[in-house]
Amino acid sequence: AEATMARGLRLATAAMLTSMARGLVPRAPLRMSSHGSAAAPAAAAARALGLFEHTPLLRSKPLSDLVGIPIFIKLDSLQPSGSFKDRGVSHFCQTLQAGGSTKLISSSGGNAGHAVACAGRQLGMDVEVIVPTTTKPIMLDKIRAQGAEVRVHGENWNAADALARELVEADSAAEYISPYDHPMLWEGHSSLIDELVEDMPVDKPLGAVVASVGGGGLVCGVYEGLARHGLTDTLVVTAETEGAASFGKSFTSDEPTVAVRLSSIDTVATSLGALQVTQVALDRASQHRTEAAICTDREAIDACMAFAADHRVLVEPACGAGLAVAYSPRLRGMLKGLPSAVIEVCGGSGVNVGLLSEWDSTVA
Repeated sequence: AEATMARGLRLATAAMLTSMARGLVPRAPLRMSSHGSAAAPAAAAARALGLFEHTPLLRSKPLSDLVGIPIFIKLDSLQPSGSFKDRGVSHFCQTLQAGGSTKLISSSGGNAGHAVACAGRQLGMDVEVIVPTTTKPIMLDKIRAQGAEVRVHGENWNAADALARELVEADSAAEYISPYDHPMLWEGHSSLIDELVEDMPVDKPLGAVVASVGGGGLVCGVYEGLARHGLTDTLVVTAETEGAASFGKSFTSDEPTVAVRLSSIDTVATSLGALQVTQVALDRASQHRTEAAICTDREAIDACMAFAADHRVLVEPACGAGLAVAYSPRLRGMLKGLPSAVIEVCGGSGVNVGLLSEWDSTVA
């Protein structure tokens, strides 16, 4: 009880200080554009501290030629930790630090924990990350290299998360950082849309945003940002692999706002490995124009390989799911006829040339 009260006080203090700081932190100028209404950018304090980057938005000629419409790629693979996770995680961690927090405990399949470790190091906070046995050694090494303590527990993320929550309950100084299920994460991730509004060519309406979905944190941020900028007509295309399609199987069912819980995760895209998507993602999807794409592992790997050849960038299969919406002949019809589409290249640090080559040769 004392630990819960202490955390509540720190969170309340953090919220108050963050609200006060909004008038002191330099912000990008408000911008009225053809892509939406003027809105204050999200996570300004974390951005000002350099905890995440305004990443490049590039028009992809290879993908535009394939799909037949202007396709843009948002390179969040260039964030400090290698994935979009830095947006929401750094906002969350910075807000907690402003409230007096000094220790963070996170559960993760890899990338969220790496982002927490990266932000915690820059903020001078102690970090412990609990990961499942499916987490690749390359990710364990990267998280430890940021100075975080790593504990391997359980056969999937849900088991690792249960231990992380137990550790937080037993430590009054610790704060729990979810990899995807918290409003501060969604607010931070919504900074992606702030940047799209700023960077999209004025003659190219934002027709669609394609985003991979694991637990749903990224897509919750996409919906939040689109709503903040009044982009109610922009299509959101969610992307998953067949063995981790907790969102798609829910959204395409007879009850699209009821979250389906998967019995297991069976995919090479282990970063998508949440058994059940956050309910908020389904609620927001029900109020916004949305289509769900589900690709095979082979399509995800093919997309990773093609993207590396076309753009000289390595990404995880979880990111390949989003890219497959354009690269796969079976799926790219979802984008036909739109004025443009942005593919969120969410990245992922659990990849190198050897791993990508191994997946390419072993995935059926």
